[in-house]
Amino acid sequence: VQLQASGGGLVQAGGSLRLSCAASDSTFRGYTIGWYRQAPGKQRELVASITGAGRTNYADSVKDRFSISRNNAKNTADLQMNSLKPDDTAVYHCHSFKYGRHFWGRGTLVTVSS
Repeated sequence: VQLQASGGGLVQAGGSLRLSCAASDSTFRGYTIGWYRQAPGKQRELVASITGAGRTNYADSVKDRFSISRNNAKNTADLQMNSLKPDDTAVYHCHSFKYGRHFWGRGTLVTVSS
């Protein structure tokens, strides 16, 4: 397993969750890691990404609510999700593109109840 996502669960609207993506080794440190989500009946979308240098990018729908960070010493990239809405309900995956290959972590389900 190259990337492993964890931290999903059930939360009420307005609540918070923190997702974590653990890389299997330090070779991911220089590469962008992204968090994607896919809701039932919808296309997968990029939620947030962080480059190896720490530059971040967010989807408009999550700006000011979600925050992505990485800890290169631990080979992890976390997604802090605040002020969650029912529309945030989805399976979340972490992703990286390294050595010409796509790496996807197993999805973690986030369910936000109204």
